[in-house]
Amino acid sequence: MGSQGMIFLARHTKMPDIDLGSHTIQSHGFKVAKVHKHDWLILLLLVVIEAILLIIEPFHRFVGEDMMSDMKYPLKGNTVPFWAVPMIAIVFPFVIFLVFYFTRKDVYDFHHAILGLLFAVLLTAVITDAIKDAVGRPRPDFFWRCFPNGKGDFDPLTKDVICHGDKAVIKEGYKSFPSGHSSWSFAGLSFLSWYLAGKIRAFDRRGHVAKLCIILFPFLLAALVAISRVDDYWHHWQDVFTGALIGSIIASFCYLQFFPYPNDTNGWAPHSFFQMMEERNRGHSSAQRVNSFHLQNSEIGASFMGRNSGMESTESSSHEHDTTPVLDAMETGRKY
Repeated sequence: MGSQGMIFLARHTKMPDIDLGSHTIQSHGFKVAKVHKHDWLILLLLVVIEAILLIIEPFHRFVGEDMMSDMKYPLKGNTVPFWAVPMIAIVFPFVIFLVFYFTRKDVYDFHHAILGLLFAVLLTAVITDAIKDAVGRPRPDFFWRCFPNGKGDFDPLTKDVICHGDKAVIKEGYKSFPSGHSSWSFAGLSFLSWYLAGKIRAFDRRGHVAKLCIILFPFLLAALVAISRVDDYWHHWQDVFTGALIGSIIASFCYLQFFPYPNDTNGWAPHSFFQMMEERNRGHSSAQRVNSFHLQNSEIGASFMGRNSGMESTESSSHEHDTTPVLDAMETGRKY
């Protein structure tokens, strides 16, 4: 291809745009997960720590006979069972993330949403259960946990309770503060609210109140879970409030670790997505500069060759003009 053709292609060829659908789990999933392998290892460590916190015995706070007046609420079951909390805090947001993934085919968004959600919930769980074990606050139904037969028994010297109930039930009775149901629910669902706010651009200043209803729904669901803990007499209101506060704060930190603020222009995608685009565009610009450099060299070479050819032809014609009289004279027999 000639130099003119190469110049034409360079001027009229454009780099392909980034396609959201080109970053799927199959094509980029392993690469993205490998970059964050240390984060996944830390998640496994958090799971181990949480398991240890659930096994160890909590602090048994002193409970005197005169303190039992606020701990004689009936022993009831759970309106929201323990197994339902991970379903609400983790599985439900995961389904929403999955819907957005199948819509946009962006593995960066999907991976970071899951990673951020798991960090939010597990960090909240570790903090919550560490405080539970350290504080050892009795639940509102502690009397019936400690004395299933309804007859109180106290140490004659220390005046502390002498429980006769099931050990597992008593152990759970010292884990009132803060509420695990509340903290887990607010961690997972607050993260989901942040995520939805970014995806639907709730703060785009266009005044669509319906978007606020969408992002507030997860908060309502978390609040109902928290209220159920007070209604079931498993927690005091301070336990629920503190749990909600812990979960919401941790979720906010975890979301902003991976995503911009929802009101940001780029709030619809994770930080890594735009970093990937910047690196890719930088690579394309470098390649374009290299191609341009080669094209310029080709043009210079072609121009140089043209000039040399012109000079040679000029010199040749000049020599022919100068030597012609000499040859003519030699032919005619004239001497110089």
